[in-house]
Amino acid sequence: MTSLGKGALIFFGGVLFGTAGIKALSSRDAKKAYTHCTAAALRAKKSVMETVTKVQENAEDIYAEAKQINLDREENENPVELELEPEVSVNDNVEKVEATEENEI
Repeated sequence: MTSLGKGALIFFGGVLFGTAGIKALSSRDAKKAYTHCTAAALRAKKSVMETVTKVQENAEDIYAEAKQINLDREENENPVELELEPEVSVNDNVEKVEATEENEI
């Protein structure tokens, strides 16, 4: 057989195989199989999305708790300083009382 004959045989074999493949892929049984595979993929997607949602919620909780821990730590490291009124000595009060008494007289 010549190389031209081999090439033609391979070409026609490919056409025949392709035609049979298309016929098989478009059959009722094949469509049923595709439908079942697609349904399984959708179920898997739903399961994965539920898991992803749970992981995201847990990550948000962890993040919020970590922020609160850091805020608490900052408050403990930097205690709040209260501003006290200036101390008033007893002598100042006596002078104020004496000045008030002198004004009343």
